[in-house]
Amino acid sequence: MRTFIKLAWRNMWRNWRRTAIALVAIILGLILLLFFDGMITGSDQAIFGNAVRLYGGNIQIHAPGYRDKASRLPMYPLDNAEAVVQAATAQPQVVSAAKRINTGGIITSDEGSFPVSITGLEPAVEAPVSIQAENVSRGRYLASDDGDAIVIGQGLADLLKVDVDDRVKLLGRSRRGQMRQRTMVIVGIYDLGMREAEERAVFMTLPEAQTLYNLRQQVTEVTVMLEDVNQEKTVLKTLQSTLPNAEVDSWQTLKPEIRETMDTKQVFTSVMGLVVVLIASIGILNLMMMAAFERTREMGVLAALGMKGRQIMGLFLLEGALIGLVGAVLGCILGLLLLGLVGQVGIDLGFASGMGEVGALMGDKLYPSVTPAGVISRGVAVAVIATLAALYPAWQAARKQPAEALHHV
Repeated sequence: MRTFIKLAWRNMWRNWRRTAIALVAIILGLILLLFFDGMITGSDQAIFGNAVRLYGGNIQIHAPGYRDKASRLPMYPLDNAEAVVQAATAQPQVVSAAKRINTGGIITSDEGSFPVSITGLEPAVEAPVSIQAENVSRGRYLASDDGDAIVIGQGLADLLKVDVDDRVKLLGRSRRGQMRQRTMVIVGIYDLGMREAEERAVFMTLPEAQTLYNLRQQVTEVTVMLEDVNQEKTVLKTLQSTLPNAEVDSWQTLKPEIRETMDTKQVFTSVMGLVVVLIASIGILNLMMMAAFERTREMGVLAALGMKGRQIMGLFLLEGALIGLVGAVLGCILGLLLLGLVGQVGIDLGFASGMGEVGALMGDKLYPSVTPAGVISRGVAVAVIATLAALYPAWQAARKQPAEALHHV
């Protein structure tokens, strides 16, 4: 076997120009694949990360029965919310755990009335991780001592035709279904570039919501923010066992429409990745076939010297495998270097500002990212493709008769 490896390695570099062309094709194909994967992974992380911030957290904890009526935002008080917060923050992956009141209501100005979701929250806890707080365009975010103050989105401000310091009426549903009304002052307006999301949300402080909706010292949910979206399954399983008397869900369960959008996007990107792989494999196949036809006389000499057909076939396969292996290693190294350089500065996504909610969730810059497992899998796939691309030329080489091969011109 060692002799075959030495022979295949020598044959690789005997015509170094042909081998160099094959390696360049493999390396460029692998760099393109890794960059494509990095873009997809980076966009997924940005979309999921910002979606988590938009919808309140990676994980949400509610009282029993909430899940079946989640679309109605039922006012089910959560028992012993402090213990729930402590159980969540005890997990090392948790960045913050915040208490909330979430209900449906109506906001009214001179321009008209519009349905909204009304969220009472803890500004001191949520401001550092809130996408709304990060994108306040006018006024300010909520403060812990605010009373009749709210923060709304730019889309809702446009519908109401109001600005900072204007007063609006807020009508909400209490725990027993009673409608309670209060005049509120707009202290801040945020702009996410997602009009639909901006039109349907109003934020106030948790104490104000508890007073308004007659939920003294009570909350309807606890939202949990994690360091990474990939940690959800682990933390979710732990909290479900730790809090058996509560409903623990990920945001993907309560907001399945975003998951469906991402699944559709994943199918599209998988097809595009397959096209890239096919293009690279066709190039490698062409090069290996050229190599086989150019060396027909050499195959005749090997056969005349006693080398069997399967040995000649194995020699060509081994040569293709070595080319694929060298190309995969160099491609992975160069691909990682490129992704590292681009990842330092990011890719400007200013052109995507008008591409709807998904485009807005991606943010202003995209930072490509790949995992070690992803790099290894792509490298192995390209090496296997190079080996398989050599299979047909190797078979062609093995089936030629020595006399026919020796007389080949």
